Amino acid sequence: MNPLYLASGSPRRRELLTQIGVPFTTISANIDETPLPGESPAAYVERLARGKAAAGQALLAATESGAPTIVLGADTAVVLDGQILGKPVDEADALAMLAALSGREHEVLTAVAVLDGQRCEVRNVRSKVGFRPISVQEAQAYWDNGEPRDKAGSYAIQGLGAVFVTHLHGSYSAVVGLPLCETAALLADFGIPCWQSLRAR
Repeated sequence: MNPLYLASGSPRRRELLTQIGVPFTTISANIDETPLPGESPAAYVERLARGKAAAGQALLAATESGAPTIVLGADTAVVLDGQILGKPVDEADALAMLAALSGREHEVLTAVAVLDGQRCEVRNVRSKVGFRPISVQEAQAYWDNGEPRDKAGSYAIQGLGAVFVTHLHGSYSAVVGLPLCETAALLADFGIPCWQSLRAR
């Protein structure tokens, strides 16, 4: 079985892959995440997922002995009224995002790409998340806690931000950062099964 590399610095994606019993090595894949002019949110997350996987593959090609490797890249975007809400640049940006999401339903798109040097397969998962109204005081307290600072849309559904969520239609793990059902199917297509920790017993 060829080794799997996760081209992501996200601790949440590491936890999710570990959850389904897939061994992997984390590598850095820094790419420009600026949306292109006129680019749709779906095209954006797919491009970044592919780009991260390709960046990881290029890094491995420069450092490894040429042995076959498989790289997984993923990207998540929070989308409201067709606009991508990225990671907040500062406090004002985060509070504005939370005010915009307050009392409304938004989309979360997560694309996952798997690349083996010969082919690249991508899955894009769309989920809908509803928020209850968020007061100005709550938004400020949430920012002061620190959780929103590096999160798309300025919230984490797996963290303190869960108290804002009234409903979710779609994949919880995709909203966190990696759609596990689709990821497991993709990896199986590349000869990497999940639940490997169970097989080892």
